[in-house]
Amino acid sequence: MLIDIIAGARPNFMKVAPIIKALQAREAEGGPLRYRLVHTGQHYDPRLSGAFFEQLGIPTPDVNLEVGSGTQAEQTAAIMTRYERRLLEAPSRLCLVVGDVTSTMACAIAAQKLCIPVAHVEGGIRSGDWRMPEEINRMVTDSITNWFFTTSEFANDSLRKAGVEEERIFFVGNTMIDTLLANLARLRPPAFWDELGLQAGGYFVMTLHRPANVDKPESLHVMLDAIARGTRGLPVLFPVHPRTAKVIAETLGKEVGSHFPNILLVDPQPYLEFNYLVKHAKAVITDSGGITEETTVMGVPCLTLRDTTERPETVTEGTNALVGADPSALGPVLDSLFAGHWGEGKVPALWDGQTGNRIVAALEKLLAH
Repeated sequence: MLIDIIAGARPNFMKVAPIIKALQAREAEGGPLRYRLVHTGQHYDPRLSGAFFEQLGIPTPDVNLEVGSGTQAEQTAAIMTRYERRLLEAPSRLCLVVGDVTSTMACAIAAQKLCIPVAHVEGGIRSGDWRMPEEINRMVTDSITNWFFTTSEFANDSLRKAGVEEERIFFVGNTMIDTLLANLARLRPPAFWDELGLQAGGYFVMTLHRPANVDKPESLHVMLDAIARGTRGLPVLFPVHPRTAKVIAETLGKEVGSHFPNILLVDPQPYLEFNYLVKHAKAVITDSGGITEETTVMGVPCLTLRDTTERPETVTEGTNALVGADPSALGPVLDSLFAGHWGEGKVPALWDGQTGNRIVAALEKLLAH
């Protein structure tokens, strides 16, 4: 029985790796499932995709749709058209999508229109913020999903409230954490670690990529200023997303140092190097969602520059604080961090490294019928 596994952007690669490993292990034991890895090419920069396949042991994709860049609508249309063509040539029994990127939604739509069922890993996650493209992707995908593999009771509850039957919800845990736990011992410092004189606990890691935070130069400048002042001169390592780098280059020039001396722009980092930086940071400042899960498991304080989160368990149980999008709110939270007022947090249920195995076991039973 052939299933398609869809990967289109950096977060997807970390989420599919444990599922692929579990499928390979079951195949060696005589299991019935086979997979076809479909890379949509939504992220085509090798710094954001190629290195992740290599480091995480993900095999070369069986299909690469090579969609590349474009607007939300352009990417959606291209992915749907090219994936539909592949399904017409060689249909699968199931389309397995992960996360909440454009590829997730587009491939789910294309599959369902050809009467191929869809399973959604990380189904049920909601922020309630319709301004986020990812929230639209989640809602559309879940509205046409057959089976949901969820990361938390918050996700389970959102699906139940939407009328999803209990037998279609599978609380399995978090594949992102499977990948993290499998690679903790392999994390390694980036090449610039010694050059910058970095020490554990003596720097911050920052990621910004949400359009609301980075697409308006004046807003980005105010946010960077608040971060530079609030971090009290400690280095702030900023692996720059290509879109953010473009805005910075257009508004502040290629060098940020003269404006914000302690903010250090670095290239996007491969998985092992990036998580080494996170693990040893004093804290992480981010507008991402996935990083809040990793910091929770590693026990690293995390400050999320958003008004909402689709991963509330990282706040109620983990080490994440929802600071908000107003830069003026950042200073007091950083003051609290420097004063040592930060809870230790705990790891949410089933974030134990076995999620990929649970997903494959469930798929075998579902597809057997």
